[in-house]
Amino acid sequence: MAELATIARPYAEALFKAQVSDLAGTAAWLDELAAVAANAQLQQFADNPKVSHQQVLDVIVSVVKTPLGDAGKNFLQAVLENGRLVALPEIAGQFRALKNAQGGSADATVFSAFPIESAALADLAAQLEKRFARKLHLDVQLDPELIGGVRVVVGDEVLDTSVKARLEKMKAALTA
Repeated sequence: MAELATIARPYAEALFKAQVSDLAGTAAWLDELAAVAANAQLQQFADNPKVSHQQVLDVIVSVVKTPLGDAGKNFLQAVLENGRLVALPEIAGQFRALKNAQGGSADATVFSAFPIESAALADLAAQLEKRFARKLHLDVQLDPELIGGVRVVVGDEVLDTSVKARLEKMKAALTA
């Protein structure tokens, strides 16, 4: 959703500039806040006009396992006061992208039809890092519809070597 991305960008950039000395720690608590904020019951609770921002803040802080510190609590307070709780997952994603850009790395999602063993995943990671010319943080997700092979998504780049993609290419060639 473009609107959420537009709303989230200033928050992510401000947090990135303010926390440049501890990007890894900030990313840890921000990812956890984003996961909590994505909960539908919490959003419903936060949208209740009878519930104050402080009550929502207290509930979130009590659920989060990673210590937030003053910076985390102040950031969460600002997000809640501005009614941007729903944008927290997008803020976390944009913050992660800024952090990765600074470090010369990127997040990559590997879709596979079958579970990948750790040795094979290490080999795949090395090949993908050569292919995309940067350090990658891999997240593996199962997708049985691929039939075999993998599909890799790095930002807006996609490398699809799945059997499903090959069958689609063959189908297109035969019907042309």
